[in-house]
Amino acid sequence: MFATALALLAHAFRGRDRGTAFGVFGAITGIAVAIGPVLGGAITSGLSWRWIFLVNVPIGIVAFAVTRLRVEESRDPQPRRPDWLGFLTFSGALSALVYGLIKSSSSGWGSTLVVGCMAAAASLLAAFVVVELVQRTPMFDFALLRKPTFTGGLLAAFGISASLFALLTYLVLYVQNVLGYSAVATGVRFLALTGAIFLTAGIAGRLTTRVPIRFLIGPGFLLIAGGLLLMRGITPASDWTHLLPGLILAGVGAGLVNVPLASTAVGVVEPARAGMASGINSTFRQVGIATGIAALGAVFASQVRDSVATHLAQTPLAGTAHAVGHAVSSGQASGAIGHTPAPLRATVAAAAQSGFVDGLNSILLIGAVVAFIAAATSFTLIRQRDFVLDPVEMGEADEAAVAQPIAA
Repeated sequence: MFATALALLAHAFRGRDRGTAFGVFGAITGIAVAIGPVLGGAITSGLSWRWIFLVNVPIGIVAFAVTRLRVEESRDPQPRRPDWLGFLTFSGALSALVYGLIKSSSSGWGSTLVVGCMAAAASLLAAFVVVELVQRTPMFDFALLRKPTFTGGLLAAFGISASLFALLTYLVLYVQNVLGYSAVATGVRFLALTGAIFLTAGIAGRLTTRVPIRFLIGPGFLLIAGGLLLMRGITPASDWTHLLPGLILAGVGAGLVNVPLASTAVGVVEPARAGMASGINSTFRQVGIATGIAALGAVFASQVRDSVATHLAQTPLAGTAHAVGHAVSSGQASGAIGHTPAPLRATVAAAAQSGFVDGLNSILLIGAVVAFIAAATSFTLIRQRDFVLDPVEMGEADEAAVAQPIAA
C-alpha cells in the first residue's frame, strides 16, 4: 500500500507542486501514525487482538473505492508477466532468514536448524540475483543500483525500519509488560513520538523542494540515533518519562526522514518506472522491519537470559538460574515466577525486570548504531544530480509557473 501511494503521488502530481504533494503525504502519514497506537490499544483492550487484522478490511474497501473513483487509470504500454521465480526466491530467502534469526535465541547460533536456515537464505538470495539478472523484464532491475541516490534511498528505507520502528515493539513491551500500563495507556504515552512525526512530516514535505534531500534525511537519522541513545540508561526504577525526551527527538528525526525518503523512491527514475522504484523501496522498508525485529529479538533474548541468570547466581535459585533466565527471555516470566516458591518470587520478579531493562538498553544501542550508519550512507550516496528533476529546481519551476501569469 505504501508503494502504491508513492506511485500515485508521482503520477498525480507530475508537472505540479510536488512539495505540496509530499507535504500532504507526510501530514496524512503523520496522522495515521499518531492515531495508530491509541486506536490499536483501544481495539485490543475493548475487543480482541484479532481485530487489529479485521479492522483493515473496511479501510481497504474505502481505499479501493476512492481509488476507483478518483484516480486516473494508467496502464503499462508494454505489460509483462509476473516474475514468479523472482517472487519465490526472494520470499523464500527472507522467510528463511527471519525464521533463522527467531530460532537462534532458543536453538543457538550453531544449531543445525539455524545454520540450515542461514544457508538456505544465502542460497535463495543468490538465486534471486541470478534470476533477476538473466531476465529481460525482472521485477527488480539491478541497473537502478547504478544510481547512488537510489541505493542510498534503499539503505535509508531499511535503516529507519530496522532501527526506530523495529525497536518500537520492545519499547511497547517495556511500557506495557514491565511498567504495567494498559494497551490504551501505552498508546497514549507513545503520542510523544507519533506527534513529533506528525508535526515534522508536513514541514519536511515542503522543504523537499527547497533543501537538498540528503540534508533532510542525513540529519533526520542523526536525530533518531540521538533519541535512541537518550532512551538508554533505563533502570528497574525508571518510569516511562525516562523515554520521553528520546521519543520526541527520534520522532522529529523520523519526520525528517520519511517524507524526503519517499521522493528518493520515485524521483530518480522516469515516471514510467515509478511503480517499480517505489515498490523496491517499500520492500526494503518491510525487510528492515522483519529482519530488524528478528535480529534485535535474538540479541534481546540472549541478553535477558544472561542477565537474569547472573542476578540469580548468588541466590538460593542459583541451580535453576539458567532455566529461569530462559523462561523469562521466552516471554514466560509470569510462569517462571508462579513456579517459584512464594518466598523467592519477589527475587525472580526483580531479576526478570532487571534482565528486561538490560536487554532493552543493549538493543537501543544497536538501533542507534544502525541509525548512525544510515546517516553516513545518506550523506554519502544521496545526490541531487541523480534526480530526474532536481527537487530544488522543481520547486523553483513551480514558483515560476505560478508567478508568470501574475507578471504578464
